[in-house]
Amino acid sequence: MIETRRLIHAGAIAILAAGIAGCVSGGPSGPGAAVSAVEGDWLSSDGVAVSRLSGGVFTTTALDTGNKLADGSYKVNGNSVEITVVSLIRKTTTNVNCNLVAASQLNCTSSAGQQFVLTRRGGAAA
Repeated sequence: MIETRRLIHAGAIAILAAGIAGCVSGGPSGPGAAVSAVEGDWLSSDGVAVSRLSGGVFTTTALDTGNKLADGSYKVNGNSVEITVVSLIRKTTTNVNCNLVAASQLNCTSSAGQQFVLTRRGGAAA
């Protein structure tokens, strides 16, 4: 039971991270270009979940089961992304701020102070 809780907790964190990663903008080409630069799939650093960012909406899915873990929305402002993550497991809402530090890496911090890295899955933006 403890292992299940740890997996669920890790999954929720991974979802937050993945969701946040998708919210970060690309370059200085303007808002539309920034949003499309972050669209696609982002993998949590622990390899537990992948988040898909598309049109200001994200979902996070567990890689092992395919179960949806979280939904949310994001706003891009330059190289910063603000993500609102709604955990489907914990029934909580968390705000996450991310910084795009490389074309395929987002460094994120949740409102609870948890830090994590998201990596673009499959290379370039979708």
